[in-house]
Amino acid sequence: MIPAHIYNDPEIFELERDRLFSRAWSFVAHESEVPNAGDYVVRHVLEDSFIVSRTSTGEVRVMFNMCLHRGMQVCRAEMGNASHFRCPYHGWSYRNDGRLAGLPFHQEAYGGEEGFKRKGQRLLSPPRVSTYNGLIFVSLDQGAPDLEDYLGDFKFYLDYYSKQSSSGVEVKGPQRWRIKANWKIGAENFAGDMYHTPQTHTSIVEIGLFREPKAEKRKDGTTYWAGNGGGTTYKLPPGSIEERLRYVGYPDEMIDRMKETWTQQQKDVVGEDGFMVSAASIFPNLSFVHNWPKVEDSDEVVPFISIRQWRPISADETEVLSWFMVDKEAPEEFKQLSYKAYVMSFGSTGMFEQDDVENWVSLTSTAGGSMAKRLLLNSRMGVKSDDSPVSPALTKDEYSGPGKVHVGYGEYSQRAFLNEWADHLERPEPEATDTEVGSSDSSTTQSQNTIAEPLNAGSKDAK
Repeated sequence: MIPAHIYNDPEIFELERDRLFSRAWSFVAHESEVPNAGDYVVRHVLEDSFIVSRTSTGEVRVMFNMCLHRGMQVCRAEMGNASHFRCPYHGWSYRNDGRLAGLPFHQEAYGGEEGFKRKGQRLLSPPRVSTYNGLIFVSLDQGAPDLEDYLGDFKFYLDYYSKQSSSGVEVKGPQRWRIKANWKIGAENFAGDMYHTPQTHTSIVEIGLFREPKAEKRKDGTTYWAGNGGGTTYKLPPGSIEERLRYVGYPDEMIDRMKETWTQQQKDVVGEDGFMVSAASIFPNLSFVHNWPKVEDSDEVVPFISIRQWRPISADETEVLSWFMVDKEAPEEFKQLSYKAYVMSFGSTGMFEQDDVENWVSLTSTAGGSMAKRLLLNSRMGVKSDDSPVSPALTKDEYSGPGKVHVGYGEYSQRAFLNEWADHLERPEPEATDTEVGSSDSSTTQSQNTIAEPLNAGSKDAK
């Protein structure tokens, strides 16, 4: 039973800022967004702004977008190509690897190197930076587990979206827009809500956009939770792995590369068990969707993959960032049709998007009222009164993938998501201390910057 007000409560949001997003791994970019030396994008983890840059040596670096002098944002464009970043306030300049390159009147203002040593100064790096299949993540917690440990068994499912050949994927975007809805609703929805499809999206099925005759067929798929993520699958018709991948629209040359790239266990989920991944979420706020609508004037379907991030703005507002993702080696015609399928279905004007957002905005608005503090929402779908499951978890003989997996409607994944969320909010934030930073590696904070204790740290009450 879930307190309704958690979806629009400023105090809860402050706890999320201090105890969740200060610790968890957050997605910031994909390596294909900065393919050439000097390319950069600017991304956020809540209010913290980061420059993701490809240096002249080909390395990808992530840097806190704040000048070492008086704290101005160094880079104010969202993306571009630059060898240096110049602070518009006082003119301090930095190479695209973060090293301080110059400051006006160094001798006159600081007494030169004797007064302020320029060498070794660089923009601050987040405490942890790591990648998986080209997806770049940061954590603001130096003590965070390694990214692969954090992802855990969800890596098995993440490969379906981000590793369809040995060349990996490329992304286009992001589209970016804001909705008056709490960030958790979208993340939960993508993690396991098959139950809304027959109601919310029934009109899309009725007009023939999808091959499936009824939206209710979602109940034949599974929900799963593995490691730090979970999602849903569709049940495919009988056939070999080749026939099942053709059913969702993949051409033979892509199928051949998938078979070469995926493990036998990953191939068995599709070819032997007959399930195909659909929507999924990595805790806390990165989601994926894989679907196969009809495009143009044809009965043939075309699959698309999208990644999306639910960036919290406030308790009742979220910025959505949505990328189109496709295998690098896919035929050009497939890429174009797949992009059309994505834009038609999701993204700022997608048909699914409009259906979903209407629900989420309404839920958030209602959760902000005083009555919501009296209501416990029923999140017990899939669980009987004695807490036994309506549908027992699949065994290894029935399902080849990792995690806890159930066929049919159920809120197993949403409960796992909220349990993880509650665990973070119940852990007090670590005490801030003056820490001299001594590494120039991009995966750690960098030399000759100081992480300072907040001025009010001593008086801040634990919530």
